[in-house]
Order: sequence, then structure tokens, then C-alpha cells
Amino acid sequence: MTKPPLTIHLAEPRGFCAGVDRAIKIVEMAIEKWGAPVYVRHEIVHNRHVVDGLRDQGAVFVEELDECPPDRPVIFSAHGVPKSVPAAAEARNMTFVDATCPLVSKVHIEAARHHEAGLQMIMIGHAGHPETVGTMGQLPEGEVLLVEDVDDVANVAPRDPNRLAFITQTTLSVDDTADMVAALKARFPNIVGPHKEDICYATTNRQEAVKAMAPLCDAILVVGAPNSSNSRRLVEVGARAGCDYAQLVQRATDIDWRAIDGIRSLGVTAGASAPEVLIQEVIDAFRDRYEVTISPVVTAEENVEFKVPRILRVHA
Repeated sequence: MTKPPLTIHLAEPRGFCAGVDRAIKIVEMAIEKWGAPVYVRHEIVHNRHVVDGLRDQGAVFVEELDECPPDRPVIFSAHGVPKSVPAAAEARNMTFVDATCPLVSKVHIEAARHHEAGLQMIMIGHAGHPETVGTMGQLPEGEVLLVEDVDDVANVAPRDPNRLAFITQTTLSVDDTADMVAALKARFPNIVGPHKEDICYATTNRQEAVKAMAPLCDAILVVGAPNSSNSRRLVEVGARAGCDYAQLVQRATDIDWRAIDGIRSLGVTAGASAPEVLIQEVIDAFRDRYEVTISPVVTAEENVEFKVPRILRVHA
């Protein structure tokens, strides 16, 4: 039986970013250095496949530091942690490695610098997301006010409207964040912004690729986890850019074949914590049902690489 034709518009860049790649390497190198088990506070990155693979190698994932024995090393996730967490690890004389993405650490440094200058922070982010919790936890209680949407901007109550700075979560929608920054500047004309925008290069690049592919596609699938902020933003960006069907799938088994029956063009991308093996798994599932032609959608080239912490480096 002849398979129907399907063009898959494959986003480039997609999948792993430098911060995720570094965080995974940190866990693998820690297991190699200290042996199993190595404890990891929170999922190292938001992807079940990655977490399960590291668990098989000897990583134990916990939510709080007090779940870790003091005689085993602990790693802090790529999303960053409040200052209280490494302080508690030091108090227990624990060996710990910080796998916070350097671009998240940049936001932490910005917040500390503005705080030292006497400015109160307004953070654009999602309540409860580990990156937001970690960033707000860099400063004393009340020094960072969280806003999630434009309505929050209208209602936020800083102690001095002329002594403010703003920071953002690194995995937000570029367009939504621009609207919120505009609202902040309209309400607080003296608010200070970052020297360079906080939304990371990988988030921006993946969203731009989806915007470019959306008009070409009958449907878009984003490979990523439901708790991955940057993956969920890609779905939203695809829908807003003109694709009527944009969905998040963790892997090929999540594809709703009835919903996309009859499509002739499909966009495929992946959030920054999704490995290439899962993307290829999705493509292979379509090859089983369609005569697939791959059409790359290239909007940027990425060659960023972050060094691992010195404690894990091999010395001659």
C-alpha cells in the first residue's frame, strides 16, 4: 500500500542547549568521580528520558536537601537554587556541585548588583517554577516582586516606584515578555533593565525557528516535557504564528494520530531539554506511516559551550 506524502519541516536549532548539555555532563562526571549514588536536588533538567537515563547510571533525584545523606555528593539543577540551599549544604559539610546554567547565574548576578545599588527587583516569571524560585531566593524576602502577566504589572506595589530594576526568567515567550517590559516601562519610567536581555539565546532561537516554520505547516509537534517552560512556550509560539494545530509530545507514543489525519506538512522541533533521540523517534514514527521528505528550517547556528565546574575536571 502506497504511503501518503508528508513534508517534515525540521527546526534548526532545536533540542539541547549548552546549559542543559553542561548539566547532564556534570551529573555523569560526578558519578564517574565519586561513584554511585550521587544525589541531585530537583530534576537536573525537565525531561523524563534524560532523568531516567541518569537514574540508571546511579543518580538519585530528590526535591529537598534534607533527603540527601551528608556523606554523598549532591548536585544542584540547571534551573538554579536559592542562596539558602548551598548555605545549608555547607553547614552540613556536604560536597556539592552547582549545575546552574551560566545564563541563569547571570540573572542572579544582575539581581545582586541591583540590590547592592538599593533597587528593588521586579521579576517577570512563572510562580513556582524552579528557576523563578532560585532567582527570587538570591535576595532577602520582599526584595523581588514577581509578575506573571500584564495585569500583574498594573497591580504590583513596590516600595519606591523610582528605585526599581527588572529581571526575567530565561525561558519565557520573547513576545509576551516584550509586552510586559513595555508595560513596566510605561508604569515605572525610571525602571532599570538588564544590559543584555535575560531570555537566553537558546529560547530565543527556538522560538524564531517555530515562527519561521509555522506558516508552512498543517501541524507542529514540540518534543518536550509538560513541566518544561521553554517547550510549552514553543507550542504557544507555533499557535500564534499561524499553525492551527500545535501540540507538545514527550515522545512518539504521545502523538494523537487521529487529530492530524490528512496533514501534508508537519513542523517538528524540541525544547532545550529534549534529546535528539526523542526527536528522531518522532520522525521515525511518521516514516512508518508516510513517505517523508525532510525540509530543514534553519534560522540560526549555535556553537555555545559552557565549561564544567573545576571540581569535576580531570587534572594530569
